[in-house]
Amino acid sequence: MDSLPRFQQDFYEGAFRIADGAFFNGRVAATTKAREAHWRSWRAYCLPVGVDPHLQRVTHEELVRHLTGFAGAVRQGAYGRGGQVRGGTVLTALSAVGKTIAMDKGIDPTKIPGQKDFIPAVKQMLDGFIRDDPPTMKKLPVEVDVPEWLMARGQKLEATAVEAAVGCLTIMAFYYLLRVGEYTVKSSRNNTKRTVQFKMEDVVFFKRNKMGQLRQLGRNAPDSEIVTADSTTLKLDDQKNGHKGVCINHEANGDPIFCPNRAVAMRYVYIRARMKGDWKTNLSAYWDEHGTRRDVTDKDISEGIKMAATMLEYPETRGIPIERVDTHSLRGGGANALSLNGYSDTQIQKLGRWRGETFKEYIREELATFAEGMSKAMKKCLNYVVVSGGAFHELASDVAAMTLD
Repeated sequence: MDSLPRFQQDFYEGAFRIADGAFFNGRVAATTKAREAHWRSWRAYCLPVGVDPHLQRVTHEELVRHLTGFAGAVRQGAYGRGGQVRGGTVLTALSAVGKTIAMDKGIDPTKIPGQKDFIPAVKQMLDGFIRDDPPTMKKLPVEVDVPEWLMARGQKLEATAVEAAVGCLTIMAFYYLLRVGEYTVKSSRNNTKRTVQFKMEDVVFFKRNKMGQLRQLGRNAPDSEIVTADSTTLKLDDQKNGHKGVCINHEANGDPIFCPNRAVAMRYVYIRARMKGDWKTNLSAYWDEHGTRRDVTDKDISEGIKMAATMLEYPETRGIPIERVDTHSLRGGGANALSLNGYSDTQIQKLGRWRGETFKEYIREELATFAEGMSKAMKKCLNYVVVSGGAFHELASDVAAMTLD
């Protein structure tokens, strides 16, 4: 490089800066942090026994022995809190080791060359771990009565600013199928996730004119027009699954209080009056009794949902234990509400911005409603005929004649 003319040096240095910027931008901070932690654990495992952490110049037997040994140590909690971890956690640790080696040396020794699968011995071990894992206790959905209870609490004269905010945000989360990271900040102040919270600049309101056509309202439209808007759009800058610039819209449902449009509008009007022109203010913002700016956290939402479910007697009347209700219950509850009201999988998937079919995990088939009428329908004898039968068996002519009588 030093031998090149200055203009060529500038050209290559500029190209390198762009590539390096893209490289660091391509990393999700939380994933990188976890990978670095697993790599430190791997080095701690390798160094006492004199093994090169990059697994250079080792036999296949040594490779398998040390990868599976490390996996066993991870499994029993040697590099965590001391308790047994799930097979998925072991898989993540081995993947982190392999990716780190691949980035340093160009080849991932944990995988079959040219494939994404782990080498056979490691794969078989991971399959065994996963089979031995206890079933995952997923969070259960709640119905709209939970966010409505929180919204009603937030509308009372004695309600605090955070209670009012939680009420609006849970209504939004239920109807818009939001991930908790999209409308709150983490209580631990962890800023390593890809998901970006909604900001004031991400909200657009629409109102119908005299001809019934939707027309966009300006940012500084009067409060009276904002809270009576007919349609509201939220724009997502970035998401967990990599979608960018996605817009999701809801129409007003006709309820003057328990409406997604009204919930967004109330947040918007409240924050606009206090944000001093900063349109990048989060929709989770509120100001406490001392005038200090704060944000609703995931913990605030979780505590609110559990309180509402308790007050609504979910364990007694719905068979849903409080410990299985949390922030995911709003997203799952909204998806269930759509499914039970006849909306297609495609419609639910698009509103929830799911890339694949993982959204079906949120639609809980164990709800009694999903089996309603099934047993009666299955009792009917339809006397169906298997038309392919004749293609494999010859039917005697006298039997054929009998069936036509």
